[in-house]
Amino acid sequence: MTAQAMAPAIASDPQLPAQQDPAWLALKAAAIEFQGLQAQDGSVPEPSHHARAAQLVDTVIAGVAALAPRFPHDDEYLRLLQADFRAWEASGFGVPDFLDSLMAFQPQQHRVDGLQHVVVFPMYTQNGSRSRFVEAVLVEVVWPEFVGELEAGEYSNKLFVPIRFLDFTPGYATNSAVLFPETVAMREIPTFTWGAIFADREAARFRRVLNAAAKVTNLELPADAAELVADQKLAQETFVMWDLIHDRTHMRGDLPFDPFMIKQRMPFFLYSLEELRCDLTAFRESVKIGRDETAAPEARRHAKLVQYAVIFDRIFRFAITGGRVRNYDGLGGQLLFAWMHQHHVLHWTDTKLAIDWTQVPEVVSALGDAIDELYWRSIDRPKVAHWLAAYELVSSTVTPHPASVWAKGPDALPLAGTAREITDQVMDDEFPLSMFYEALEKKMRGVIESTAGITGDTALPEATE
Repeated sequence: MTAQAMAPAIASDPQLPAQQDPAWLALKAAAIEFQGLQAQDGSVPEPSHHARAAQLVDTVIAGVAALAPRFPHDDEYLRLLQADFRAWEASGFGVPDFLDSLMAFQPQQHRVDGLQHVVVFPMYTQNGSRSRFVEAVLVEVVWPEFVGELEAGEYSNKLFVPIRFLDFTPGYATNSAVLFPETVAMREIPTFTWGAIFADREAARFRRVLNAAAKVTNLELPADAAELVADQKLAQETFVMWDLIHDRTHMRGDLPFDPFMIKQRMPFFLYSLEELRCDLTAFRESVKIGRDETAAPEARRHAKLVQYAVIFDRIFRFAITGGRVRNYDGLGGQLLFAWMHQHHVLHWTDTKLAIDWTQVPEVVSALGDAIDELYWRSIDRPKVAHWLAAYELVSSTVTPHPASVWAKGPDALPLAGTAREITDQVMDDEFPLSMFYEALEKKMRGVIESTAGITGDTALPEATE
C-alpha cells in the first residue's frame, strides 16, 4: 500500500462555508498539533515524533485533497502542496522545502472579489511568529470594482493581492496582517510575483483604535470619518485603495537607494521616512483623485476616506504601537502628528483634539513633498550625507533624546568610521514620545494590545482599560 493510499478519508461538505467545512477543521487541527513537534527552522528534530508527524501529514493531505474542488483556480498549487508534504516526510522531516508548491500559488492572477484560497505552508508570520511552523489560513480576495478600475489605469500594481481572513492557525492570531511568499520555508529564493495584505485586519484594528482614541482625546470626527468606524466593509475597501498606492510607491519616484534597504545597515529613521513617503504618496494621490471630477464616484468617495485613514492610523495607532527600540513606524506617526501641530492644522487645546480639515490636504502634502525633495537631492549625495540630511528633516520637527550624539551635529559623529560605527550612535529610542503621546499611550495601551488577532468580525467595541 502506498503512503498516499494510507491517508485517512476526510469528507468535505460543499454546502457549508469553507471555514465550517469538516475537511478544513481537520486540516487546521492537524496543522496546530504539528506546530508542537517543530523546531524554529520548521524541522521535526525528535525522531520519536516522526511517526505522529507522518500521521498529521496524512491528515493535512487528506484535508487539502477534500477541499481542492472548492478551489479549481489553485489546482496545480494544491497538487504540488501534497507532493511537498510527502517529500518532506520522505526526507525525515528535516528543514522543510515548499518551493515547488509556492511557485505554483499565484493569487495575483485571480483578483476577483470574493474568490477564496486555502493556504498551507511551513512559514513564519511577520509581526507574529518567527518560527517556520505549518500554518493554515483560509482567505478571501477583496477586490471592489473601483479598485480594479484604479489598478487598470494609473495605479497599476500586478503584485498586489488584498485579502480578508476566513480562518487561521495561531501564527495569524497575532499582529500579522500580511501573507508574503518570502516567509515560506524553501531551498532557494526565487523572484516573488505577489504580496497579500489582510485589509480586514488593517481596517478592524483601525476602527477599534480610532473609536477609542476619539473618545480619549475628545475628537469630533467628521461624518464621513465616523462612517469608517461604523462600517467594516467601507473601511477595508478604503485600506485596499491605500495599500494599492502605497505598495507600488516603494519602487517608484526619485530614489537614491534600494527603497526596501535590504541587507543594508542604516539608521532606523530612514525606514520611517520610506514608509511615510509611501503613505503620503497615497494621501496626495487620493487628494488628486478626490478633486478629479472625471474620476468614478466610488473612487472619489474612497479617496477622501483614504486621507482620513492615513492620518488617523498614523497619529493614533502607529505612534504608540510596539516598543521603543528603533520603532520606525512609531516615529513616522510622531512625525506626522508634530508636523500637523506645528503647521497649525492640528490643535490640542483644553484637553481636546481638533483638526482643521480644510487646510489638512496642503499641509500633509507638504510633508510628502519635503521627503520627495530629500530623496531627489540625495541622488547626488554620498550615503552618510543623505543620512545627515534625513536626520535634519526629522529632528527639525520631532525632538531628539537629550542624550543623543546625532543631535549634537556631524562634528560629534565618527564620520570617518564605518557605516556601522555611525549607525551605532543612533539611540534605540532616538526620538522619545512627547508628553502628549506618553499620556495617550497609557490610556490606549489596553486597546492597542486588544487588536492582536483581530478580524473584521471582531472590530468593535474597543477593549476596556
